Amino acid sequence: MIKSVQWVLFLSVLVAFAACNAPPVPLDDISIEKTFVPEQCVRAVKVGDYVRYHYIGTFPDGKKFDSSYDRGSTYNVYVGKKQLIEGMDKALVGMCVNERSLVKIPPQLAYGKKGYGDLIPPDSILHFDVLLLDVWNPEDGVQIKTYHTPSVCTRKVEVSDYVRYHYNGTLLDGTLFDSSHTRMRTYDTYVGIGWLIAGMDQGLLGMCVGERRFITMPPSLGYGENGDGSDIPGQASLVFDVVLLDLHNPRDGITVTNQIVPDSCTRKSVSGDFIRYHYNGSLLDGTFFDSSYSRNHTYDTYVGLGYVIAGMDQGLIGICVGEKRTITIPPHLAYGEEGTGSKIPGSAVLVFDVHIIDFHNPSDITEITVTKKAEECEKKTKKGDFVKYHYNASLMDGTAIDSTYNYGKTYNIVLGANQVVPGMETGLMDMCVGEKRHLIIPPHLAYGERGVTGEVPGSAVLVFDVELISVEEGLPEGYMFIWNEDVSPDLFSEMDKDNNKLVEPSEFTDYIMRQVNEGKGRLAPGFDPYRIIDNMFFNQDRNGDGKITEAEFKLKADESASHDEL
Repeated sequence: MIKSVQWVLFLSVLVAFAACNAPPVPLDDISIEKTFVPEQCVRAVKVGDYVRYHYIGTFPDGKKFDSSYDRGSTYNVYVGKKQLIEGMDKALVGMCVNERSLVKIPPQLAYGKKGYGDLIPPDSILHFDVLLLDVWNPEDGVQIKTYHTPSVCTRKVEVSDYVRYHYNGTLLDGTLFDSSHTRMRTYDTYVGIGWLIAGMDQGLLGMCVGERRFITMPPSLGYGENGDGSDIPGQASLVFDVVLLDLHNPRDGITVTNQIVPDSCTRKSVSGDFIRYHYNGSLLDGTFFDSSYSRNHTYDTYVGLGYVIAGMDQGLIGICVGEKRTITIPPHLAYGEEGTGSKIPGSAVLVFDVHIIDFHNPSDITEITVTKKAEECEKKTKKGDFVKYHYNASLMDGTAIDSTYNYGKTYNIVLGANQVVPGMETGLMDMCVGEKRHLIIPPHLAYGERGVTGEVPGSAVLVFDVELISVEEGLPEGYMFIWNEDVSPDLFSEMDKDNNKLVEPSEFTDYIMRQVNEGKGRLAPGFDPYRIIDNMFFNQDRNGDGKITEAEFKLKADESASHDEL
């Protein structure tokens, strides 16, 4: 049993020795061993294709006879057109970009019995370590593969459009040669008029903002035989990974979309109006750059007079209070080629989503609408009358400001005494008790540019719904006290209770208040009666000594046939 095992081992050694010393088995055809296969092979080499590849050429014993790496340049050639040894022509067919193969070529498919000068001896088997980097065909055009399509595409790139896009540029093997991302700046250019390489001019057509696509082009539509002299070799296919960010045409005007118009629109804005509006501002790709909401303050400006960019000046004309709209503005009507620096790039299309809060014109007056007439009207309000009324106050967008109903009491004023804003003075004139009115008051007749901190924004139009509750007739203009009866001929003596020929302030006050209480005289309603009386005494005390003499005392000049005032 042991001898049998030894004999088997002896025979195995003889076989191995014979194999090592036997002459090599001749190759009838090429032998290909794939040492690296890429995960994806979008294209395999066919006869007639043009390829770029690297190689290392060795003999079977490992001795190198040639290398493209040593020359620092790929080997570029058509396949299947006898520009290569027959074995390499066959080996390249079917290879994919980035595939690496070890190719063994017998002499009859290489340099045969003649060899190649002093470099390759006759009847040499050749080994090539081949790495395919590029493949294209003279019949190739631009190839487009879209891998992201936006949900909304209102417009596509056409010839003569101006676009802004980001890109990564690679060779077909994935070698990066350029990127707008690394420069942190879009590439901005016209399309289809020769400002770009032909393949990019074609590849950008039909794109939507937000779309992403791969644009692959042969060298004839790229940088041709010579490359770019730097990062792009000659005869190189190019692949651009592109995302389109912006698109416009120099002929474009503004575009108004997404309009939400309130049911009631009695007036539309015109040039010269002053508008308060909120907005969100973004670029065409959706990149946000500004918002009035974030500042919690409307943007307030005149329209049509050059106070804002031209596109916004146009977009805010013909708009209603409460309306919402999207205004898309090309760069020549916005911030042009320069942009604004960090927020708005040059040549950027801008998109504003605006909401109109209110607007007015400097020539506006208080707008009065009677919403309920009084059943009876004996007299209408006039200057000097003391009126009591209820109101609900709001902004034009409906934001509530204040209401007397919340306090359970009326608001009381003397008309014409500057106790309310001018627009309210006007709105309460010629009104009947029981009447209701809707008042729209422009800011220059209300609280002006400053508004009321925490209550009324600056330059705000105000809306009041008022109801007149009561009216107390005022005195004639210029009077604070009048007699209801004939004036006593012995008026001074009646005031001078202590008969010292002087009227003290207390005597004067007591007398006037007694006349009022007895209905013989009347003070102007709505004012502090004692302040009125103090003022009357001051007017009579002509020398300012705090007492009135008979010489000082006189009635107001005969300004009325039936009434007199001190």
